Amino acid sequence: MLRNRPGLSFIGNYFWTDQNLTLSDRPYRSVISGTGMAFPYMEAVVGFMILMYIFETYLDVRQHAALKLPTLPKTLEGVISQEKFEKSRAYSIDKSNFHFISQFVTIVMDSAILLYGVLPWFWKKSGNILESTGLDAENEIYHTLAFLAGVMIWSQITDLPFSLYSTFVIEERHGFNKQTIWLFFRDMIKGLILAIVIGPPIVSAIILIVQKGGPYLAIYLWGFMFVLSIIMMTIYPVLIAPLFNKFTPLPDGELRTKIETLASSLNFPLKKLFVVDGSTRSSHSNAYMYGFFKNKRIVLYDTLIQQCKNVEEVVAVIAHELGHWKLNHTMYSFIAVQVLTLFQFGGYTLVKNSKDLFMSFGFDTQPVLIGLILFQHTIIPIQHLVSFGLNLVSRAFEFQADAFAKNLGYSKPLRDGLVKLQEENLSAMNTDPWYSVYHYSHPPLVERLAAIDGADKKAD
Repeated sequence: MLRNRPGLSFIGNYFWTDQNLTLSDRPYRSVISGTGMAFPYMEAVVGFMILMYIFETYLDVRQHAALKLPTLPKTLEGVISQEKFEKSRAYSIDKSNFHFISQFVTIVMDSAILLYGVLPWFWKKSGNILESTGLDAENEIYHTLAFLAGVMIWSQITDLPFSLYSTFVIEERHGFNKQTIWLFFRDMIKGLILAIVIGPPIVSAIILIVQKGGPYLAIYLWGFMFVLSIIMMTIYPVLIAPLFNKFTPLPDGELRTKIETLASSLNFPLKKLFVVDGSTRSSHSNAYMYGFFKNKRIVLYDTLIQQCKNVEEVVAVIAHELGHWKLNHTMYSFIAVQVLTLFQFGGYTLVKNSKDLFMSFGFDTQPVLIGLILFQHTIIPIQHLVSFGLNLVSRAFEFQADAFAKNLGYSKPLRDGLVKLQEENLSAMNTDPWYSVYHYSHPPLVERLAAIDGADKKAD
């Protein structure tokens, strides 16, 4: 239903409409509690959402103006070809135009969902559907799963036009899309099946924990999510990712030898080295690593190998990734997420029994899942601040990983590799500084090259 809201991806996009829903059917939202008016949670949330939309649209306008600049930044003159710059500019402007439309639709739909009481209406409708099939609507787990099932189906349907346009118009127009319409829908169906298999046990467990958690509820919820995250990080690359992509061992040769030598020199416990067929879906490139303790694996997109003809450039990219490991960036990020998760659950325990909160959004009952959703709404301002802070930390980590690769002797190949990836992915060459600081978790190419070059000059 709600699109792109922190912590709400599991309930999907947009909302369910009914032409027979009249004003008299909508839940009463002005709540009187005790001797005075209760805090208008829902109105405050909608107001903040609109303010953030206005602010982020202002940043988008600034970025759009930067994307339309007809010349390269001075740092990239003579580095990026004019042909690549023009292609990058056209691609970025197309994505920016589409972004304006999708974000406008998002804020209109999100606001309508809350202002017209669509969530409580849909909750009641899902209970009615359960009763019509002979199931017990009073069973909160059944009721919640019915609610999520309906929302998931509706979300897929309403989000489909945006996904299709992005993939088969924008990405296709600029030469990135490599997947067929059949592969697109096959991936979507696989995703739905995985959600049906994995989702119900997780949702049921959360409901039971909240119902029986007592005074240590926040710790129990955090412990459950911690174990779940470990399990998912373990099984995803082994069982889930292969459902969508083919992973094959990197063939013997110069590239494999150099990566293994680099990993060994850093005492990185590399167990497997894979190539993934990313080119079956897109010509965008990437590389990543995963695994716990002494069982690490590195995955290279086949497009990365194709785009970086020089083996040293690929190795330099891997050196950057190994820098994140060596400098404990992954561990720091994981710990930060766990701490934030514990704080969020702690906050949830303070409001989970608040009738005013539920009634403000139109609910006359207090289901566990709905409580979590409403709580996520109320802390959206905090989540924006946290997200901004994490982006700043992530950017600092990227500079540190670049410096790590440079100190290993990969200054020039890293520089060349970053330029090549920027060109081949048609990434934005001109970026607005305000937009970049607010949105980007990675520094723009201009800043990364300046940092590498600056470090080289200091060394000289």
